Amino acid sequence: MSKASMNDTGTGTGNDTGNDTGTGNDIGEAQKDEKAQEAQEAQEAQEAREARETREARALSTAPREEREDTVIGGPTLGIVGWLRWFWRQLTSMRVALILLFLLSLGSIPGSLIPQTGIDEMKVQDFKERHETLAPIYEYLQLFQVYSSVWFSAIYILLFISLIGCIVPRTWQFVGQLRSRPPGAPKRLNRMPAYATWRTTADPEDAREAALAILKKRRFRAHTVGDAVAAEKGYLREAGNLAFHIALIVMLVAFASGQLFKYEGGKLIVEGDGFSNTLTQYDDFKSGSLFDTDELTPFSFTLDAFTGTYERSGPQLGTPRTFKADIRYTTDATGPEKKSVIEVNKPLKLDGSKVYLIAHGYAPVVSVKDGRGKEVFRGAVPLLPIDNNVSSTGAIKIMDGYRDKNGKKDQLGFAAFFVPTYGGKGSGQMFSRFPALDFPVLNVGAYHGSLGVDSGLPQNVYQLNTDKMKPFKDAKGDVLKKTLLPGDSLTLPDGAGSITFEKEVKEWASFQITHEPGNTWALAGAIAAIAGLAGSLFIQRRRVWVRAVRGADGVTVVEMAGLGRSESTRLPEELAELAGTLYSEAPSAPDPAEKTVEGAEK
Repeated sequence: MSKASMNDTGTGTGNDTGNDTGTGNDIGEAQKDEKAQEAQEAQEAQEAREARETREARALSTAPREEREDTVIGGPTLGIVGWLRWFWRQLTSMRVALILLFLLSLGSIPGSLIPQTGIDEMKVQDFKERHETLAPIYEYLQLFQVYSSVWFSAIYILLFISLIGCIVPRTWQFVGQLRSRPPGAPKRLNRMPAYATWRTTADPEDAREAALAILKKRRFRAHTVGDAVAAEKGYLREAGNLAFHIALIVMLVAFASGQLFKYEGGKLIVEGDGFSNTLTQYDDFKSGSLFDTDELTPFSFTLDAFTGTYERSGPQLGTPRTFKADIRYTTDATGPEKKSVIEVNKPLKLDGSKVYLIAHGYAPVVSVKDGRGKEVFRGAVPLLPIDNNVSSTGAIKIMDGYRDKNGKKDQLGFAAFFVPTYGGKGSGQMFSRFPALDFPVLNVGAYHGSLGVDSGLPQNVYQLNTDKMKPFKDAKGDVLKKTLLPGDSLTLPDGAGSITFEKEVKEWASFQITHEPGNTWALAGAIAAIAGLAGSLFIQRRRVWVRAVRGADGVTVVEMAGLGRSESTRLPEELAELAGTLYSEAPSAPDPAEKTVEGAEK
């Protein structure tokens, strides 16, 4: 029994021992696997941390980070809110803003090539008459009013929204970067595009202090983070980028306000006549949709004299040399008059409004007598130039006060053609050979009947509508015409009266009065945009890190790395200059091999 017990004991003991040994091996292997897994996880965590630090260090842009939507194999699972967010991100991206800016520029081309209704309705009407096929298409596409069209307004508004949605998050992010300090150095500086390292005899603390002082002297924003100095410079690049886009918004607002609140009009004034800035005084007037005509700038002026001089000889014969208008003006009904001179590109500025000199011509003085010898008209008649030598055409209209020899009321009309320097002597042809008043001649053709001024339809004062008029006939049965020198007269047949070209020719000047409140802001925006664009193009934002740690052999190791937003040869050069300066403060330590050789020699 004792033996059996021993056998049982031995057998049991041996088996139990063997099983215990096997179990111990399994536990050891499991512990090894667990430690290996923990080590792997720690390594992966370290690598993820280093990658995150590297990404943070490389983050030199203020562009908002895009968020990715949850997706499945079949595609993105976007609801209504998701699609709205996606559309908003697309609209406020810089890519879409540039596309809209390009479309805005492209859309302005037809506005420059095709006559616009808001600028010259007569040209638009003439274009429609000459292009019967294209006109309906252009009308449908709103190409005759490009800048107020639906599609141009849509591009304009979308660009405005896109710029605002792009700038606001960038601005807050940039402000946050300005208020924060440069990020600490990543674990592996040798991954940066510019890198330098050496061993030095200086202590790590001394090397970091020297690096901090050098970077601050170079106007870097620098501070010490752990075992490294972090520095950053070139914030004006992002500031310039934001200034450029903000300036674009300012320009868009300025142009929009200028179109909505502007007004402009034209007025032809003969020497001795005046103008008061009221709506009824304009020959033509147009304004923005939000402008109130009661807000016209109060002023008036009188044209005392117009002076024009021309080149008298040489290849530039007849070229204008001086165009100026001498005026007297007042900005208050009870205020004193002031004298001024308006020249081409030198307007008169009056409380936000500008008076430009844009054209000039001649106004021969004529007098007309009726059939009973009574003078019914005397005055200067402005005629419009048709060539560089100021050959001019127009109409003389006698609407009221005229009676024939029998006392019957009638209306007279004269087609007038004037040349300041007659060049057709001997040939009978009417043309001018010089723009100055050297040899003035006036040719008139006489008509009588209804001028059509009572029809209620607008009529061009410089054109004679002869549809309801009869010409006076000469002996040959042709329209009665005569070329008049100053002082000459044309006697109408059957005692109908006469017309006389008086010995005086006045000059007239055409002025454009404009008020564009957004011009100053548009100019400021353009200057700011150029300055911001220059800053964003030529200023490089970069970061520099300097790490100084004691190595395993007790010698300090210095590492320097630089990172720029864009690839540039300037960054390695700048890092080399900084490394050279720091090297003079923390010189290189002898190589361990050199130390061994020196010890052997001793």
